[in-house]
Amino acid sequence: MKTDNPKAVRANRVWYRETDCDLDDFAALVSRTTDLTDYPHASAVEKNVLIYDARDIVEACATEEGRRDVLAEICDVFAHGPGVAVFKRAYMDLGAIDRATQIFADIIEEQHRSKTGGGDHFAKPGANDRIWNSLEKHCLADAENFAHYYGNPIVALASEAWLGPHYQMTAQVNRVNPGGAAQKFHRDYHLGFQSAAEIERYPAHVHHLSPVLTLQGAVAHCDMPLESGPTLFLPYSQLYPLGYLVSARQEFQDYFTAHHVQLPLEKGDVVFFNPALIHAAGTNRSENILRTANLLQVSSAFGRAMESVGREKMSAALYPALKAMLASGRISDAAADNAIASCAEGYSFPTNLDRDPPLGGLAPKTQAQLFREALASDMTPDDFVKALTDQSEKKLT
Repeated sequence: MKTDNPKAVRANRVWYRETDCDLDDFAALVSRTTDLTDYPHASAVEKNVLIYDARDIVEACATEEGRRDVLAEICDVFAHGPGVAVFKRAYMDLGAIDRATQIFADIIEEQHRSKTGGGDHFAKPGANDRIWNSLEKHCLADAENFAHYYGNPIVALASEAWLGPHYQMTAQVNRVNPGGAAQKFHRDYHLGFQSAAEIERYPAHVHHLSPVLTLQGAVAHCDMPLESGPTLFLPYSQLYPLGYLVSARQEFQDYFTAHHVQLPLEKGDVVFFNPALIHAAGTNRSENILRTANLLQVSSAFGRAMESVGREKMSAALYPALKAMLASGRISDAAADNAIASCAEGYSFPTNLDRDPPLGGLAPKTQAQLFREALASDMTPDDFVKALTDQSEKKLT
Protein backbone atom coordinates (compact mmCIF):
# COMPACT_ATOMS: atom_id res chain seq x y z
CA MET A 1 0.00 0.00 0.00
CA LYS A 2 1.48 3.35 -1.10
CA THR A 3 1.57 6.07 1.58
CA ASP A 4 3.54 9.17 2.57
CA ASN A 5 2.78 8.78 6.27
CA PRO A 6 6.17 8.11 7.97
CA LYS A 7 4.65 5.79 10.57
CA ALA A 8 2.82 3.80 7.91
CA VAL A 9 5.96 3.62 5.76
CA ARG A 10 7.89 2.19 8.69
CA ALA A 11 5.15 -0.32 9.53
CA ASN A 12 4.99 -1.46 5.90
CA ARG A 13 8.74 -1.94 5.94
CA VAL A 14 8.70 -3.97 9.15
CA TRP A 15 5.65 -6.19 8.52
CA TYR A 16 4.28 -8.01 5.49
CA ARG A 17 0.51 -8.28 5.06
CA GLU A 18 -1.46 -10.80 3.05
CA THR A 19 -3.34 -7.97 1.33
CA ASP A 20 -0.03 -6.70 -0.10
CA CYS A 21 0.60 -9.94 -2.06
CA ASP A 22 0.76 -9.03 -5.75
CA LEU A 23 0.51 -11.70 -8.44
CA ASP A 24 2.22 -9.53 -11.08
CA ASP A 25 5.23 -9.03 -8.83
CA PHE A 26 5.26 -12.75 -8.08
CA ALA A 27 5.04 -13.73 -11.76
CA ALA A 28 7.87 -11.37 -12.65
CA LEU A 29 10.15 -13.16 -10.19
CA VAL A 30 9.33 -16.73 -11.20
CA SER A 31 9.14 -16.14 -14.96
CA ARG A 32 12.81 -16.66 -15.62
CA THR A 33 14.89 -19.32 -17.31
CA THR A 34 17.66 -21.35 -15.72
CA ASP A 35 20.91 -21.01 -17.67
CA LEU A 36 23.04 -24.15 -17.45
CA THR A 37 26.24 -22.14 -18.02
CA ASP A 38 25.70 -20.49 -14.63
CA TYR A 39 26.06 -23.89 -12.93
CA PRO A 40 29.20 -25.61 -14.25
CA HIS A 41 28.79 -28.76 -12.11
CA ALA A 42 25.24 -29.44 -13.31
CA SER A 43 24.69 -31.90 -16.15
CA ALA A 44 21.36 -30.58 -17.44
CA VAL A 45 18.37 -28.31 -16.90
CA GLU A 46 14.92 -29.86 -17.17
CA LYS A 47 11.82 -27.69 -16.83
CA ASN A 48 13.95 -25.02 -15.14
CA VAL A 49 15.22 -27.52 -12.53
CA LEU A 50 18.95 -28.23 -12.27
CA ILE A 51 20.03 -31.85 -12.68
CA TYR A 52 23.28 -33.11 -11.15
CA ASP A 53 24.98 -36.46 -11.66
CA ALA A 54 25.98 -37.62 -8.19
CA ARG A 55 29.13 -39.33 -9.43
CA ASP A 56 30.36 -36.12 -11.04
CA ILE A 57 29.68 -34.18 -7.85
CA VAL A 58 31.54 -36.66 -5.64
CA GLU A 59 34.48 -36.61 -8.06
CA ALA A 60 34.52 -32.79 -8.10
CA CYS A 61 34.73 -32.80 -4.29
CA ALA A 62 37.95 -34.84 -4.28
CA THR A 63 39.97 -31.70 -3.44
CA GLU A 64 39.21 -29.09 -0.81
CA GLU A 65 39.04 -26.37 -3.46
CA GLY A 66 36.73 -28.47 -5.62
CA ARG A 67 34.47 -29.24 -2.67
CA ARG A 68 34.27 -25.57 -1.78
CA ASP A 69 33.27 -24.73 -5.36
CA VAL A 70 30.52 -27.37 -5.29
CA LEU A 71 29.21 -26.18 -1.91
CA ALA A 72 29.06 -22.60 -3.19
CA GLU A 73 27.22 -23.62 -6.35
CA ILE A 74 24.62 -25.73 -4.55
CA CYS A 75 24.04 -22.96 -2.00
CA ASP A 76 23.52 -20.50 -4.85
CA VAL A 77 21.00 -22.85 -6.50
CA PHE A 78 18.87 -22.81 -3.35
CA ALA A 79 19.31 -19.10 -2.58
CA HIS A 80 19.27 -17.28 -5.93
CA GLY A 81 18.68 -19.96 -8.56
CA PRO A 82 15.65 -22.14 -9.21
CA GLY A 83 15.64 -23.25 -5.57
CA VAL A 84 15.56 -26.97 -6.40
CA ALA A 85 18.05 -29.54 -7.68
CA VAL A 86 17.80 -33.24 -8.50
CA PHE A 87 20.82 -35.44 -7.80
CA LYS A 88 20.63 -38.44 -10.08
CA ARG A 89 21.89 -41.79 -8.79
CA ALA A 90 22.71 -40.28 -5.40
CA TYR A 91 22.34 -43.79 -3.97
CA MET A 92 24.41 -46.04 -6.18
CA ASP A 93 23.92 -49.02 -3.85
CA LEU A 94 20.23 -49.68 -4.37
CA GLY A 95 20.46 -52.58 -1.96
CA ALA A 96 20.66 -50.07 0.90
CA ILE A 97 17.54 -48.35 -0.46
CA ASP A 98 15.66 -51.66 -0.78
CA ARG A 99 16.54 -52.71 2.77
CA ALA A 100 15.37 -49.33 4.11
CA THR A 101 12.18 -49.61 2.07
CA GLN A 102 11.45 -52.97 3.68
CA ILE A 103 12.06 -51.50 7.14
CA PHE A 104 9.62 -48.69 6.36
CA ALA A 105 7.03 -51.12 4.96
CA ASP A 106 7.25 -53.20 8.15
CA ILE A 107 6.71 -50.07 10.27
CA ILE A 108 3.70 -49.05 8.17
CA GLU A 109 2.23 -52.54 8.48
CA GLU A 110 2.61 -52.34 12.25
CA GLN A 111 0.98 -48.89 12.25
CA HIS A 112 -2.00 -50.35 10.38
CA ARG A 113 -2.21 -53.26 12.78
CA SER A 114 -2.04 -51.04 15.87
CA LYS A 115 -4.02 -48.17 14.32
CA THR A 116 -1.27 -45.64 15.04
CA GLY A 117 0.69 -43.13 12.95
CA GLY A 118 -0.53 -41.50 9.75
CA GLY A 119 -1.76 -37.97 9.11
CA ASP A 120 -0.22 -35.25 6.98
CA HIS A 121 0.31 -31.50 7.09
CA PHE A 122 -1.16 -30.67 3.69
CA ALA A 123 -3.03 -33.77 2.42
CA LYS A 124 -6.36 -35.34 3.25
CA PRO A 125 -6.34 -38.14 5.86
CA GLY A 126 -6.04 -41.58 4.29
CA ALA A 127 -4.37 -40.36 1.10
CA ASN A 128 -1.04 -41.74 2.20
CA ASP A 129 0.92 -43.59 4.86
CA ARG A 130 3.25 -41.53 7.03
CA ILE A 131 6.07 -42.60 9.32
CA TRP A 132 6.90 -39.79 11.66
CA ASN A 133 10.49 -39.71 12.91
CA SER A 134 11.60 -42.37 10.44
CA LEU A 135 15.16 -41.32 11.32
CA GLU A 136 15.09 -42.73 14.84
CA LYS A 137 12.90 -45.73 13.94
CA HIS A 138 15.25 -46.63 11.09
CA CYS A 139 18.34 -46.42 13.30
CA LEU A 140 16.85 -48.59 16.04
CA ALA A 141 15.54 -51.16 13.55
CA ASP A 142 18.81 -51.65 11.63
CA ALA A 143 21.78 -49.51 12.69
CA GLU A 144 24.07 -50.89 9.97
CA ASN A 145 21.61 -50.05 7.21
CA PHE A 146 21.13 -46.62 8.79
CA ALA A 147 24.89 -46.07 8.62
CA HIS A 148 25.03 -46.95 4.92
CA TYR A 149 21.93 -44.88 4.18
CA TYR A 150 22.91 -41.69 6.00
CA GLY A 151 26.58 -42.08 5.17
CA ASN A 152 25.57 -40.85 1.71
CA PRO A 153 27.90 -38.05 0.52
CA ILE A 154 25.21 -36.18 -1.45
CA VAL A 155 22.92 -35.92 1.59
CA ALA A 156 25.82 -34.54 3.65
CA LEU A 157 26.98 -32.20 0.88
CA ALA A 158 23.59 -30.60 0.20
CA SER A 159 22.90 -30.22 3.92
CA GLU A 160 26.22 -28.51 4.60
CA ALA A 161 25.94 -26.34 1.48
CA TRP A 162 22.76 -24.70 2.76
CA LEU A 163 23.04 -24.99 6.55
CA GLY A 164 26.75 -25.19 7.29
CA PRO A 165 28.23 -27.69 9.75
CA HIS A 166 26.52 -29.39 12.71
CA TYR A 167 23.14 -29.61 10.95
CA GLN A 168 20.47 -31.81 12.53
CA MET A 169 18.75 -34.47 10.43
CA THR A 170 15.10 -35.41 10.80
CA ALA A 171 13.09 -37.56 8.39
CA GLN A 172 9.54 -38.71 7.73
CA VAL A 173 8.51 -41.37 5.23
CA ASN A 174 5.59 -40.52 2.96
CA ARG A 175 4.05 -43.35 0.94
CA VAL A 176 1.36 -42.03 -1.39
CA ASN A 177 -0.82 -44.92 -2.47
CA PRO A 178 -2.67 -45.20 -5.81
CA GLY A 179 -5.48 -42.68 -5.84
CA GLY A 180 -3.81 -40.48 -3.23
CA ALA A 181 -4.69 -36.86 -4.02
CA ALA A 182 -2.23 -34.00 -4.33
CA GLN A 183 -1.32 -31.76 -1.43
CA LYS A 184 -2.20 -28.08 -1.31
CA PHE A 185 0.69 -25.97 -2.53
CA HIS A 186 2.73 -24.56 0.34
CA ARG A 187 6.02 -23.46 1.76
CA ASP A 188 7.55 -25.49 4.57
CA TYR A 189 8.61 -25.23 8.20
CA HIS A 190 9.02 -22.87 10.07
CA LEU A 191 6.73 -20.05 8.86
CA GLY A 192 5.06 -22.31 6.33
CA PHE A 193 3.34 -24.12 9.19
CA GLN A 194 1.62 -21.00 10.55
CA SER A 195 -1.68 -19.36 9.64
CA ALA A 196 -1.62 -16.13 7.62
CA ALA A 197 -2.78 -14.16 10.66
CA GLU A 198 0.07 -15.57 12.73
CA ILE A 199 2.63 -15.08 9.94
CA GLU A 200 1.71 -11.38 9.70
CA ARG A 201 2.79 -10.94 13.33
CA TYR A 202 6.42 -11.75 12.46
CA PRO A 203 8.57 -8.87 11.16
CA ALA A 204 9.89 -9.06 7.61
CA HIS A 205 13.40 -10.09 8.63
CA VAL A 206 11.96 -13.28 10.19
CA HIS A 207 10.33 -14.10 6.82
CA HIS A 208 13.82 -13.84 5.34
CA LEU A 209 15.35 -15.88 8.16
CA SER A 210 12.96 -18.85 8.08
CA PRO A 211 14.21 -20.37 4.79
CA VAL A 212 17.82 -20.57 5.98
CA LEU A 213 16.93 -22.55 9.10
CA THR A 214 15.96 -25.76 7.26
CA LEU A 215 16.52 -27.67 4.03
CA GLN A 216 13.99 -30.00 2.45
CA GLY A 217 14.92 -33.19 0.63
CA ALA A 218 13.40 -36.44 -0.57
CA VAL A 219 15.01 -39.80 -1.30
CA ALA A 220 13.17 -41.75 -3.99
CA HIS A 221 12.59 -45.32 -2.78
CA CYS A 222 11.00 -46.43 -6.05
CA ASP A 223 10.82 -45.27 -9.65
CA MET A 224 8.42 -42.32 -9.79
CA PRO A 225 6.98 -41.72 -13.26
CA LEU A 226 4.78 -38.67 -13.65
CA GLU A 227 1.63 -40.77 -13.27
CA SER A 228 2.71 -41.64 -9.72
CA GLY A 229 2.64 -37.97 -8.72
CA PRO A 230 6.18 -36.84 -7.83
CA THR A 231 6.45 -33.42 -6.22
CA LEU A 232 5.18 -30.33 -8.05
CA PHE A 233 7.58 -27.37 -7.90
CA LEU A 234 7.42 -23.72 -8.89
CA PRO A 235 11.07 -22.79 -9.55
CA TYR A 236 12.24 -19.39 -8.26
CA SER A 237 9.16 -18.97 -6.04
CA GLN A 238 11.43 -18.88 -2.98
CA LEU A 239 12.48 -15.41 -4.13
CA TYR A 240 9.10 -13.80 -3.46
CA PRO A 241 9.42 -11.97 -0.12
CA LEU A 242 5.73 -12.30 0.79
CA GLY A 243 5.55 -15.95 -0.23
CA TYR A 244 4.52 -17.27 3.18
CA LEU A 245 1.27 -15.35 2.88
CA VAL A 246 0.02 -16.53 -0.54
CA SER A 247 -1.21 -20.07 0.16
CA ALA A 248 -4.85 -19.10 0.77
CA ARG A 249 -5.13 -16.74 -2.19
CA GLN A 250 -6.97 -18.18 -5.17
CA GLU A 251 -5.03 -16.23 -7.80
CA PHE A 252 -1.78 -17.74 -6.56
CA GLN A 253 -3.30 -21.22 -6.44
CA ASP A 254 -4.39 -20.78 -10.06
CA TYR A 255 -0.93 -19.57 -11.05
CA PHE A 256 0.70 -22.57 -9.37
CA THR A 257 -1.69 -24.95 -11.13
CA ALA A 258 -0.85 -23.41 -14.50
CA HIS A 259 2.92 -23.04 -14.11
CA HIS A 260 4.28 -25.73 -11.78
CA VAL A 261 6.76 -28.30 -13.08
CA GLN A 262 7.07 -31.98 -12.28
CA LEU A 263 9.97 -34.34 -12.97
CA PRO A 264 10.04 -38.13 -12.89
CA LEU A 265 12.51 -39.66 -10.47
CA GLU A 266 14.27 -43.01 -10.39
CA LYS A 267 14.93 -45.12 -7.33
CA GLY A 268 18.04 -43.77 -5.65
CA ASP A 269 17.61 -40.18 -6.87
CA VAL A 270 17.50 -37.41 -4.30
CA VAL A 271 15.90 -33.99 -4.67
CA PHE A 272 16.74 -31.07 -2.39
CA PHE A 273 15.02 -27.69 -2.30
CA ASN A 274 14.76 -24.44 -0.42
CA PRO A 275 11.90 -24.76 2.14
CA ALA A 276 10.49 -21.45 0.85
CA LEU A 277 10.04 -22.93 -2.63
CA ILE A 278 6.32 -23.32 -3.30
CA HIS A 279 5.60 -27.01 -3.89
CA ALA A 280 3.13 -29.84 -3.33
CA ALA A 281 3.11 -33.62 -3.58
CA GLY A 282 1.25 -34.71 -6.71
CA THR A 283 -1.72 -37.01 -7.23
CA ASN A 284 -0.85 -40.69 -7.62
CA ARG A 285 -2.81 -41.64 -10.74
CA SER A 286 -1.07 -44.98 -11.16
CA GLU A 287 -2.78 -48.31 -10.59
CA ASN A 288 -0.11 -50.04 -8.54
CA ILE A 289 2.78 -47.73 -7.61
CA LEU A 290 3.27 -47.20 -3.87
CA ARG A 291 5.13 -43.92 -4.29
CA THR A 292 7.54 -44.02 -1.38
CA ALA A 293 9.89 -41.20 -0.44
CA ASN A 294 11.88 -40.55 2.70
CA LEU A 295 11.40 -36.85 3.31
CA LEU A 296 14.49 -35.28 4.82
CA GLN A 297 14.03 -32.12 6.83
CA VAL A 298 17.47 -30.92 7.83
CA SER A 299 17.72 -28.18 10.46
CA SER A 300 20.40 -25.61 11.16
CA ALA A 301 22.31 -26.12 14.39
CA PHE A 302 20.87 -22.72 15.36
CA GLY A 303 17.22 -23.64 14.82
CA ARG A 304 14.56 -25.85 16.34
CA ALA A 305 13.86 -29.07 14.49
CA MET A 306 10.21 -30.01 14.00
CA GLU A 307 10.47 -33.47 15.57
CA SER A 308 11.80 -34.69 18.90
CA VAL A 309 14.49 -37.26 18.17
CA GLY A 310 16.08 -39.62 20.68
CA ARG A 311 19.65 -38.94 19.61
CA GLU A 312 21.20 -40.47 22.72
CA LYS A 313 19.29 -43.70 22.10
CA MET A 314 20.19 -43.62 18.39
CA SER A 315 23.87 -43.00 19.13
CA ALA A 316 23.95 -45.96 21.53
CA ALA A 317 22.46 -48.18 18.81
CA LEU A 318 24.66 -46.88 15.99
CA TYR A 319 28.00 -46.96 17.83
CA PRO A 320 28.62 -50.73 17.91
CA ALA A 321 27.47 -51.08 14.29
CA LEU A 322 29.82 -48.33 13.08
CA LYS A 323 32.67 -49.65 15.21
CA ALA A 324 32.34 -53.10 13.63
CA MET A 325 31.85 -51.73 10.12
CA LEU A 326 34.97 -49.55 10.35
CA ALA A 327 37.01 -52.43 11.74
CA SER A 328 36.04 -54.69 8.83
CA GLY A 329 36.30 -52.01 6.14
CA ARG A 330 32.58 -52.14 5.33
CA ILE A 331 32.24 -48.37 5.60
CA SER A 332 34.66 -45.55 4.86
CA ASP A 333 35.73 -42.97 7.43
CA ALA A 334 33.94 -40.26 5.44
CA ALA A 335 30.68 -42.21 5.24
CA ALA A 336 30.87 -43.02 8.96
CA ASP A 337 31.32 -39.33 9.69
CA ASN A 338 28.26 -38.51 7.57
CA ALA A 339 26.23 -41.13 9.45
CA ILE A 340 27.28 -39.64 12.80
CA ALA A 341 26.24 -36.18 11.56
CA SER A 342 22.76 -37.53 10.80
CA CYS A 343 22.50 -39.29 14.16
CA ALA A 344 24.19 -37.46 17.02
CA GLU A 345 23.62 -33.93 18.36
CA GLY A 346 26.17 -31.68 16.68
CA TYR A 347 25.62 -28.49 18.67
CA SER A 348 26.74 -27.74 22.23
CA PHE A 349 23.70 -25.77 23.35
CA PRO A 350 21.45 -25.56 25.29
CA THR A 351 23.35 -26.91 28.27
CA ASN A 352 23.95 -26.29 31.96
CA LEU A 353 27.18 -24.30 31.95
CA ASP A 354 27.70 -24.83 35.69
CA ARG A 355 27.94 -28.58 35.16
CA ASP A 356 29.07 -28.58 31.51
CA PRO A 357 31.52 -25.68 31.22
CA PRO A 358 33.37 -24.86 27.96
CA LEU A 359 36.71 -26.30 29.02
CA GLY A 360 39.54 -25.56 26.60
CA GLY A 361 37.31 -23.70 24.15
CA LEU A 362 34.23 -21.58 23.65
CA ALA A 363 31.68 -24.38 23.83
CA PRO A 364 31.32 -27.73 25.63
CA LYS A 365 31.90 -31.00 23.80
CA THR A 366 29.01 -32.09 21.57
CA GLN A 367 27.46 -35.54 21.40
CA ALA A 368 28.88 -35.94 17.89
CA GLN A 369 32.38 -35.06 19.14
CA LEU A 370 32.04 -37.62 21.92
CA PHE A 371 30.94 -40.23 19.35
CA ARG A 372 33.97 -39.59 17.13
CA GLU A 373 36.40 -39.56 20.07
CA ALA A 374 34.97 -42.84 21.32
CA LEU A 375 35.58 -44.49 17.94
CA ALA A 376 39.10 -43.08 17.75
CA SER A 377 39.94 -44.40 21.23
CA ASP A 378 38.28 -47.80 20.62
CA MET A 379 35.90 -47.28 23.52
CA THR A 380 33.70 -50.27 24.32
CA PRO A 381 29.95 -49.92 23.58
CA ASP A 382 29.14 -50.15 27.30
CA ASP A 383 31.62 -47.40 28.16
CA PHE A 384 30.25 -45.26 25.34
CA VAL A 385 26.70 -45.60 26.65
CA LYS A 386 27.93 -44.53 30.09
CA ALA A 387 29.74 -41.55 28.56
CA LEU A 388 26.57 -40.58 26.68
CA THR A 389 24.54 -40.77 29.88
CA ASP A 390 27.08 -38.74 31.83
CA GLN A 391 27.14 -36.08 29.12
CA SER A 392 23.35 -35.86 29.01
CA GLU A 393 23.09 -35.54 32.78
CA LYS A 394 25.50 -32.60 32.74
CA LYS A 395 23.07 -30.69 30.53
CA LEU A 396 20.19 -30.97 33.01
CA THR A 397 19.27 -28.07 35.27
